Amino acid sequence: MAEISEDAPPPPAAAAADAGVQGEAAPTRRSTKPGRKRLFLTFSVLLSFLSGLPFFLKSTEIHRSPLPFESIDALSRRLQFDPPSLPCHFRAVFLRSGADRTLAARLQSAIAADMGRRAGNRLSCGGCGRGFAVSVTVDSGEECVSDDGGVAGSCLWTCGAVSLDGSGEDDSAVDELLDSVMRGAGGKECVDAGGGRVYTVVVMEKEDVESVRVVVGKHRHAWIVGKVSETDTVSIISKVFVKYFMNGGKEGRGMEKGIGEFVPVGADGTVVLSFSLLNADPSDWVYDWEFQEMSKIMLAPVAKALTPIANISIESQVLYHTPKSSNSYWDEKYGGYIFSLRDLPFFVNSNEWHLDTSVTAAGRSKVLQFVVYVPSAIECPLLLQLPNGEISKTNSFISPMWGGIVIWNPPQCTGDSQKKHLEGSTLPPQELEKIFQVFIAQLRMLFGLTSNYIDSSETEISKFLDSERGFTDWELDVLFRHHACFNLHSCVNTLESLAKLVQSLPRMIVMDEIGKQVKYSLEAASLAQMNASLGIYDASAASSRKAKALAEDAFFHPSIMSISYSSIEHYFAIYMPFFAPVSLHVLLAAIKELKRYKREKAKYMAFAADQARSS
Repeated sequence: MAEISEDAPPPPAAAAADAGVQGEAAPTRRSTKPGRKRLFLTFSVLLSFLSGLPFFLKSTEIHRSPLPFESIDALSRRLQFDPPSLPCHFRAVFLRSGADRTLAARLQSAIAADMGRRAGNRLSCGGCGRGFAVSVTVDSGEECVSDDGGVAGSCLWTCGAVSLDGSGEDDSAVDELLDSVMRGAGGKECVDAGGGRVYTVVVMEKEDVESVRVVVGKHRHAWIVGKVSETDTVSIISKVFVKYFMNGGKEGRGMEKGIGEFVPVGADGTVVLSFSLLNADPSDWVYDWEFQEMSKIMLAPVAKALTPIANISIESQVLYHTPKSSNSYWDEKYGGYIFSLRDLPFFVNSNEWHLDTSVTAAGRSKVLQFVVYVPSAIECPLLLQLPNGEISKTNSFISPMWGGIVIWNPPQCTGDSQKKHLEGSTLPPQELEKIFQVFIAQLRMLFGLTSNYIDSSETEISKFLDSERGFTDWELDVLFRHHACFNLHSCVNTLESLAKLVQSLPRMIVMDEIGKQVKYSLEAASLAQMNASLGIYDASAASSRKAKALAEDAFFHPSIMSISYSSIEHYFAIYMPFFAPVSLHVLLAAIKELKRYKREKAKYMAFAADQARSS
């Protein structure tokens, strides 16, 4: 029992005293290396959090397709400092006996100077610019003398192709004759080597003609028949070139902004022509129309001619119970009910005229309304009085950017004939053709042209030939040039707005489709500029329309419009409450364990140093 008591543990009091002595030596020395298991476990938890961070950022990142910001800025600078001016070549041909060597040079210099004065120093959007080419050819039948002002052209005049005797034919025959001469043997329109279409004025000097006739054809030429002084000839030729062939019948001073700025074409490059026949009161009479047949004859060529400007679709409808909103009064002098221009803003009855029924005009398409209004018996005949007190010959009016209205009075407006129309009637083909002619004239005005140049105080021009397409070749060239310029500027403005929007919102989603649309828009804009420099007007207008439509599609993409974007601060405010508490405790634990390990290792190193000195 004594041996067992010697080996027994010390009493509790003694053990506590020994532990106190050892506790005083613990902060400075330790005889064993500190373990790394706790340090490894702590840092493994921290590394697991850090390794998951890239996956978290990838799962919450915003997809942003790269946009060509530099290309957009470069296109904007090009359009700002070098606005597109499509090249044009103007040629005057004098048919006269005897060739004068100095006459061509003298006339070329005079015409170019007068055209420069009329065009002015300001460049209109889509105009011919200041560098247009002017050439003069004197054709005596056997010999031709030309002066091109130092700018050689590839579209040469065929000497002796037109004789002075041809001026006695009718204007349409002369127009086709000149067109065949301009096209040449191949039958294709000649495009000048320097770029642009060639516009020609042929002067047929005849002594036996009493009056001077100036006729503007439906193609790209005009002609003057008669004896005119050289000064008057130069004035007439330069006026035809600048006012009509260059500016579409408008004076040069009013063309700074161009025709294309106020043309009713949708942002997507489409236009819907909606034709409606309104029967104000079916209890009096009901009218229908053969729209499809007349549309194929008169409207289809117009839509085809305007294809480079807009994708045009046509629709029609017949409505009933559609009274007008404005009032009219009876006038004994004219024998009808009169409404004046001040009543036009109240003519359209928005509550009863359900015109916007097109399913093809969804989105950003533009709808132009063309209405045939058949008044009721209590206001028939209904007549439009002009500001000068006269009655309108067409009995129609237009509303800019909306459309046009034609008031058609039935041939019988007396009470005795009302019962004859209750079963329904059809508009006579002759009347329907006249109505469609008015609609085409209204469409011309909506597109920035004049319905009738002779009515616009024109005194020097004797006649303007009409085209079966509603627009002559030189008018289409004017529209193509101005639309090409306007669409390019609109495209750039839209792309710049999109670029600023994307750069201002770092958390904004930019789909790959948007990036492709911006890329294709820039490519189409570059193609439009190239076609413009080459003078290919229709191709330039078509490409610019595509560029504008693609830019609009990119800006109004559904992925942009349907999402609310927040700042980076809001992004952190959402996820910090979930991850901050846990990650903070893990980080603090790792720091605390690292400090503990360094402290314990320092103790062991001090112990090892003591052992080395003692030995």
